[in-house]
Amino acid sequence: MYILGITSFIAQYGYTGMGMAAFLAGSFIPFSSEAILTGLYAGGLELWPLIMAATIGNVLGGVFNYCIGRLCNEGWVYRLFRIKEEKLESTKLKVRKYGAWMGLLAWLPILGTAITIALGVLRVNFGKSLVAFTIGKFLRYLALGYILSLT
Repeated sequence: MYILGITSFIAQYGYTGMGMAAFLAGSFIPFSSEAILTGLYAGGLELWPLIMAATIGNVLGGVFNYCIGRLCNEGWVYRLFRIKEEKLESTKLKVRKYGAWMGLLAWLPILGTAITIALGVLRVNFGKSLVAFTIGKFLRYLALGYILSLT
């Protein structure tokens, strides 16, 4: 019931609502921006502006996570955001190996949060990280948009 209330609230704001939903989904808050995008498209909104709003909002959510990782110590990250130590540690190993390119996978559910936070914790170059997770997140919404356009 709570999710339906949030969803209908966000849907009232159209493209801005899409951006808000994508921000939530891109941050550490579990939320489905894909469902919102699908619903708004089915409700008559244009696909390209939805894809752009979703990408921008989701990237900003990733930036938020990066900043949390950069500003908080790891103990806070584990406690406040309920990220398991093992998940962040294994993600950090991969980030050390692949660097900012790990940001290409920031669109993945759950793991994407750990990636963006790990990029911040390890102080990986912000500009390169931003480019990488922008590309990954845009491609995800582009793929969803393509699927929706076929229906």
